[in-house]
Amino acid sequence: MSDLIAPLKTVTFTITKTPSRVADRKTILRLMNMQGHIQRGLTALAKQRRVKDNITYIRAGVEWVNRKRTTKLCRVAPGETFTLNITPQIMPDLKSVEKFLEASAA
Repeated sequence: MSDLIAPLKTVTFTITKTPSRVADRKTILRLMNMQGHIQRGLTALAKQRRVKDNITYIRAGVEWVNRKRTTKLCRVAPGETFTLNITPQIMPDLKSVEKFLEASAA
């Protein structure tokens, strides 16, 4: 896997097993959220929440916003795949969770 992961390459990752540590699951989820179509979807959902889904009311004379939780577009489960353009900034994250991922050239 180390020979495939190099800066400025596009690599497809497949999750082989679910990490038991919450920190590793969060790292993989953060990497999955870096995909372009996921970022566009999250942006659209954030705009919808801001306009429609958040409830604003007066509480103790101050405007209060009851915010809706964010929607998850990805999930960390065995068999899920995602494609990333590798940059030097995400190399440490990939190295920390590489035992849960299988890499192949995109």
